[in-house]
Amino acid sequence: MTIDFAEILLARQRIAGRVLRTPQRNAVALSARLGVPVQIKCEHHQTTGSFKLRGATNAVLALDPAQRDAGVVAASTGNHGRALASAARSAGTRAVICMSRLVPANKVRAIEALGAEIHIVGNSQDDAQLEVDRLVSEAGLTQVPPFDHAEVIAGQGTLGLEMLEDAPRTTTVLVPLSGGGLLAGVALALRTLNPAIRIIGVTMERGAAMRASLDAGRPVAVEELPTLADSLGGGIGLENRHTFGMVRDLVDEVVLVSEADIAAAIRSAYFEEGEVLEGAAAVGIAALHTGKVTLTGPAVVLLSGKNIDMDLHRRIVSGETPDLAAERDHG
Repeated sequence: MTIDFAEILLARQRIAGRVLRTPQRNAVALSARLGVPVQIKCEHHQTTGSFKLRGATNAVLALDPAQRDAGVVAASTGNHGRALASAARSAGTRAVICMSRLVPANKVRAIEALGAEIHIVGNSQDDAQLEVDRLVSEAGLTQVPPFDHAEVIAGQGTLGLEMLEDAPRTTTVLVPLSGGGLLAGVALALRTLNPAIRIIGVTMERGAAMRASLDAGRPVAVEELPTLADSLGGGIGLENRHTFGMVRDLVDEVVLVSEADIAAAIRSAYFEEGEVLEGAAAVGIAALHTGKVTLTGPAVVLLSGKNIDMDLHRRIVSGETPDLAAERDHG
């Protein structure tokens, strides 16, 4: 194991008072539908609207003074950039965020509002990462990757501590999956505290890089495609150091959900639970609604973020399932 449980405990101490301990509550409609107690961990209520603030804050606070003075840089599909910009501003550190053209405009504007410098490069996370590599080499910035980074993973793992503290009888946990920083950290915390717990990663069908890598037995490149779960886009890195092995070793199953499944889950979260979710945060609900994950005991669904374009949200809750690929091609 490349990350130790003690690092999660240290991260909890380090970020205390700088991030919210988000609420966890009974999902009344979801529990009634499934016939077992289901709770939702409302991490979309976090200060920056997503879980990413935990890992970014831990990583920035772990820097030595010289690194902090030089500034930080990262590639992001939006939420990590927003979190790193917020953490850097709190620490008085320069932040540069590199993103592809696929990142929604509302997420770009939110990062700019936090004082970060924005570099829009190419049409994929891999393109954005090349710009990060250039800035590290030429400008001396310190990279804080969105997922494959020890302090980032440990920061995200603090969610696992909170989830079990609030629901110690939990038998199954569903966690959104992209590059694996969130799932790896949460899984390490959960597996350490309760080895018998069932841990499910959930991601979208369109461009599921970690699932493809697990199927191949090694990190592989996957085309990044437009999806309602845009925060789950991007590859896991062909030189992945941490998250691939951790997800492979700690997670019981990875399931995929369709664009229609995600849209239906966003609608359900809004009308039945009163929560505004971005597509990436709704994938756990989608997996339960479609029966791709069945429950035999108490469960917790991690809702990871709310940073959705509100016009897109309005269209979805009005009954539409937007075809983002077609809209990009004709836009």
